[in-house]
Amino acid sequence: MAEVELKTAPADFRFPTTNQTRHCFTRYIEFHRCLAAKGEESGECERFSKYYRSLCPGEWVEKWNEQRETGTFPGPL
Repeated sequence: MAEVELKTAPADFRFPTTNQTRHCFTRYIEFHRCLAAKGEESGECERFSKYYRSLCPGEWVEKWNEQRETGTFPGPL
């Protein structure tokens, strides 16, 4: 797997406060929606991957990945 260069996600007017929890969750969902719509081979979703990886704690991502695999993920994918 190629190494991912992490950069901070650009400012998003939907998340004006310093608490980035919702921003993190939204970017994670956007990434997986993009994959579902365009396929894993599409490079168009890579930016969403970079965004959520820079915002979300690794433990959250691991838990969400497990929840997606078991069908218990709480968000709309």
